Amino acid sequence: MIKISKKATTIAIVNQKGGTGKTTTCENLGVGLAAEGKKVLLVDADPQGSLTISMGWQKPDELPVTLSTLMQKAMNDQCIPPGEGVLHHAEGVDLIPANIELAGLEVALVNTMSREKMLKQVLDSAKQHYDYILLDCTPSLGMLTINALAAADTALIPVQAQYLSAKGLEQLLQTINKVHRQINPKLKIEGILLTMTDNRTNYGRQIDTLIRQAYGKHIKVFGQTIPHSVRAAEISAAGKSIFVHDPKGKVAEAYHSIAKGVLADAEKRLKRQFEQLR
Repeated sequence: MIKISKKATTIAIVNQKGGTGKTTTCENLGVGLAAEGKKVLLVDADPQGSLTISMGWQKPDELPVTLSTLMQKAMNDQCIPPGEGVLHHAEGVDLIPANIELAGLEVALVNTMSREKMLKQVLDSAKQHYDYILLDCTPSLGMLTINALAAADTALIPVQAQYLSAKGLEQLLQTINKVHRQINPKLKIEGILLTMTDNRTNYGRQIDTLIRQAYGKHIKVFGQTIPHSVRAAEISAAGKSIFVHDPKGKVAEAYHSIAKGVLADAEKRLKRQFEQLR
C-alpha cells in the first residue's frame, strides 16, 4: 500500500493589482472549505492587514504575534512552536495575522540568505495540521509575493472584470513562471477567478469573453464568477464571512461553488499523483 503523506495544499491568492477581491476570496474560500469539513489556515501576507481586519481583528497593530514575528524568527534560525501566533475564528478557520511591521520585514528580507524561502519555513511546521493553507498576498510583485509563490502548491488569481485588470495579468503570469522555473518547480496555477462581474452589461460580458479567449486555452478560468454585490463589500467591516452576512445571496452561492471546484481539482491531482506512484 503506497501512502501519500497528509500535507496541506497551499494556495497563494495573488494579483499585483489592488482591489481585485484577493482578501474577500481568501476569507470566503477558506470558510467555504471549512464548511466542507476541511481544516483551514488563512495567512495574511499583506502589511495592510486587510484580511486580519476583515476577519474581525480591527487593530492588527496591537497584536503581539503576527506573520512578521514568525518570519523574523525564521530569518534568525529560531524555532517556531506549533500554533504560535495563530488566531481562531468563530467560523472554523484559523488565521496568522499581519500588520504594518511586515513592510519593514520585506525590506530586511533583501539581505537574507534564502530570502525567497522564509515564509515556506514558517509554514512547513503548520502543514501537517491543516488540509488547506490560503495566503492573502500583498498587491505588488515584491519579495513578500515571491515568498508566497515559493511556499505555494498553486496560485489562484482573482481578476476584476475590467480591461486594465486583464492587462496586468501578463506581468503576473511571467512572475509565476519565473518562480516555477527558478525557485518552486511544483507551483501550478489553480485558475483565474473573475470577480465583481456584471453580466447584465455588454462591457461585463465582453471582458469575460476576452479573458477566457486570451487565457482559457492554457490556464483554467473558473466557469463560476463572483458577481458584483453591495452585501459582499460590507463584509470587511462586519468581521464575518459572506456565508454568515448574506447566506442566501449570490456571492455566498458563488464561493460555495468555487470551494467545491477547488476540492474536485485537488482530488484529481491526488489521483494523478497516486497513479504515477503505482
